[in-house]
Amino acid sequence: MSPTSPANPGCPTRRLTTAQALVAFLARQYTERDGRRQRLISATWGIFGHGNVAGIGQALVEAGGGRSGDGRNGGAAHRMPYLQGRNEQAMVHAAVGYARQSGRLSAHAVTTSIGPGATNLVTGAALATINRLPVLLLPGDTFATRPADPVLQQLEVEYAGDVSVNDCLRPVSRYFDRITRPEALIPAALQAMRVLADPAGTGAVTLALPQDVQAEAYDWPEEFFAERDWHVRRPAPDTHELEAAVRAVRSARRPLIVAGGGIRHSAAEETLAAFTAATRIPVASTQAGKGALRHDHPADVGGIGHTGTATADELARTADLVIGIGTRFSDFTTASGTLFANPAVRFLHLNITGFDAHKLAALPLVADARAGLEALTAALAERGYRVDPAYETEYTGAKEAWEERVEASFATPDPTARPTQAQVLGLLDALATEDDILINAAGSLPGDLHKLWRTRSRDQYHVEYGYSCMGYEIPAAIGVLLADGARSGPDRPRRPVWALVGDGTYLMNPTEIVTAVQENLPLKLLILQNHGYASIGGLSESVGAEGFGTAYRHRDADGGFTGPPLPVDLAANAASLGLRVLRATTVDDLRTALSEARDAGGPTCVYVETETPDTVSGPPPAQAWWDVPVAETASRPAAVKAREEYDRQVAARRRHL
Repeated sequence: MSPTSPANPGCPTRRLTTAQALVAFLARQYTERDGRRQRLISATWGIFGHGNVAGIGQALVEAGGGRSGDGRNGGAAHRMPYLQGRNEQAMVHAAVGYARQSGRLSAHAVTTSIGPGATNLVTGAALATINRLPVLLLPGDTFATRPADPVLQQLEVEYAGDVSVNDCLRPVSRYFDRITRPEALIPAALQAMRVLADPAGTGAVTLALPQDVQAEAYDWPEEFFAERDWHVRRPAPDTHELEAAVRAVRSARRPLIVAGGGIRHSAAEETLAAFTAATRIPVASTQAGKGALRHDHPADVGGIGHTGTATADELARTADLVIGIGTRFSDFTTASGTLFANPAVRFLHLNITGFDAHKLAALPLVADARAGLEALTAALAERGYRVDPAYETEYTGAKEAWEERVEASFATPDPTARPTQAQVLGLLDALATEDDILINAAGSLPGDLHKLWRTRSRDQYHVEYGYSCMGYEIPAAIGVLLADGARSGPDRPRRPVWALVGDGTYLMNPTEIVTAVQENLPLKLLILQNHGYASIGGLSESVGAEGFGTAYRHRDADGGFTGPPLPVDLAANAASLGLRVLRATTVDDLRTALSEARDAGGPTCVYVETETPDTVSGPPPAQAWWDVPVAETASRPAAVKAREEYDRQVAARRRHL
């Protein structure tokens, strides 16, 4: 007969280590939304060191962490799959890519050792929290019992004995706890699941696990291991706020919707389409919101802000009501407070968090994006609202004109020439269908993609721009492939997933190529070689820093970096990590290579050196400003001129009150 729990008299117990209990608990947690049920934590990434190998590592073996076999603690249904990473930051990025592709309804855990393994989590955790995407972090920690002080890799803090390097994760986590006693895991684990499943409060969750506590046994109540469903709610809007929103929309003559990532998280794309069909209000999108409407939807006017289209940005300048849906209104979206220039402009924010809903002194509509749009659509239908036909004609005509500029950027008049970056995107655009998924995060590509890419499905456009983290793309693509693979089968093959990177981004974090090869995932890696940081190089020129330190070149006689390009062969590097590599030198070569890569069943790389475009054939320049302060005093003419332009632009900034 099983012993009973001292905490729950009469309740049977199971004797497990803390790590074994945590893994068994995680394998029995589920989310449910709209009648759909799925595992909350579907796998665990891990790199093992002395801080977790005997605890979480051993527990994953007990739980059937391999691809085959049942876990001793619950059978196949409660097995905890294990995924082997090569870099701790990259493991978090892969988990974030998985969570986003899973609609935030399913997530991954990430376990590391103590010391550098734990601190390597910080960048990934910040990215997850900023983007409101769930990931569970399980770093090892120093001994709770302090048998030796310090132990290997311990940070000694003279004024506090209970601080470790894991405390670096506090400001980038939505929930943090350190489990210093086995029984403390019970409330902490429940709180962790609450936050991960909370659509308004999700992000990185950290449970720091001292290595001695991980291996310590305890009599756990069997109730702790019962299957538990976490309902992902869809809060409806407050009646008073809804009425105020209806009045604001009905009084608007030039309204504009700014669609953010919250639309995707809520799966509200069809609801948004129905709202625009009824009202004809145009829809501009942030980086996270691109794809809320298909590119060919009549109301879609493209990206907004510094990397946006001329159509969307001009509408923003003249809008009298800006309706934000699921957006944080970052500085790129608002052009650093200069974009919404109409003196009479007001804001209405539909957002599941009150913090975001009140930004820019807006009328708040605090609700789930789908629930809020449904309520707003119904309320407006009762009163009869639709924008003036002349306004609709204006923005649809402007959209057609912008499409001509896109076509000009994509055009390849000389098939034997080296392609520009925009032409690379044009060739991929011609090949892609609604099945393809594009992943990017930093450099010059997000700007070109936001302006030029024609999004064909709700989840095709995966550009992480909340943290704009170089090195996100390859591991995130692995996470997306894992999420897509969970839904694929004989009647539904895997979707083509493209990781688009420049040479600067590739050099930051190529390690998870090995993971893609190990798992035989059909990653399609597109490397664009332009010998440096193209985005920051252009920014450097514009702010008077003269491109300093942004090119990958040999030093010249004066000690600068203006010599020949470095003889770095990224294609050979990718091949050495196990990828099949297709080299392209011309437009025609690239067209063939992209098609071959798209059809490939295993991990494949397309490598191309890009040409610097001229001002005529290149992509359209920025259609709105971005605030990067310029030196107020300088002796070099470039910086003096840049400061004059900065002062002119900053004078247009306003506080929306």
